[in-house]
Amino acid sequence: MDNQVEQFAKFIELKEIIVKSNGRVILNIPHTVIPADRISACIGPNGAGKTTLLKLLDGLITPDSGSIAYSFTPVRSALVLHHTPMIKASTKINISMVRDADATITPDEILAVMMQVGLSDLANSPAHKLSAGERQKLCLGRAILQKPNLVMLDEPTANLDPNTTEQVEEIIRQFKRQGTDVIFTSHQLAQVQRLADYIIFIDQGEIKEKGPVGPFFSNPQTQAAKRYLHQELLTD
Repeated sequence: MDNQVEQFAKFIELKEIIVKSNGRVILNIPHTVIPADRISACIGPNGAGKTTLLKLLDGLITPDSGSIAYSFTPVRSALVLHHTPMIKASTKINISMVRDADATITPDEILAVMMQVGLSDLANSPAHKLSAGERQKLCLGRAILQKPNLVMLDEPTANLDPNTTEQVEEIIRQFKRQGTDVIFTSHQLAQVQRLADYIIFIDQGEIKEKGPVGPFFSNPQTQAAKRYLHQELLTD
C-alpha cells in the first residue's frame, strides 16, 4: 500500500487495475498513487505498457477491471500520442480542429499558440507535408489550446533532431510554468533527468518502482530498474 499520498498536492490513485488486449494482460496495477503536481517521466522497456498507462490516465481507454480516482476536479487532460494523423489541410486548419470540441477557443488564441510553438510561418503549409518536429509542435499546440491541467506526452521527441528536441523540451517546461502538470514517456534517460521531477518505472505491465528522479538514478531499488538503467546507459 502506498504511503506517499500526502506528499502530492494532486494525485491519481489506481486500484486493482487490469487492462487486457487480445486476452493478454497489458497492465496489472494492484495499487499505486501517481503524482499529478509536477513533471513525471514514465520509463521502461519497449512493450512495458507505458503508452497504455497514458491512455488509461487520459480516459481514452477504460480498464477491464479496477478503478481510477483523481484528487482534483475538474480533470482536464490532454494526450499527445507518438503518431498523430493529419488531415490534408493547412497547418492552421489542423491546429484549429480543437474548436470542434471547444467552440470558445478564439482565432486569436490559435494564432498566439501557433506563435508560441513556432509554427506561425507555416500556417498555410499543408500539415501532412510538415516535418516530424513540426508535426509534434502542431500536436503540442492543440494540447495547449485545450487548456489542460494535466498533459500526457508519448515519446514527445522520438526521431527529432537535437535542435527540435530542445524546442519541444522548452514547450514542456512552459506547460509546467503555466500551471499544467506533465506525465511523459521517454527512452532518453538524459532527457528524463533534464525535465522530470519524478520517475514511474514500468516493466511487463507492472509499476515496479517510482520516486524522485535523483534517488532513482543513483540508487534504484529493484533488480528490474537496475537492469533497465544498465542496458539503456550502455546504448546512450
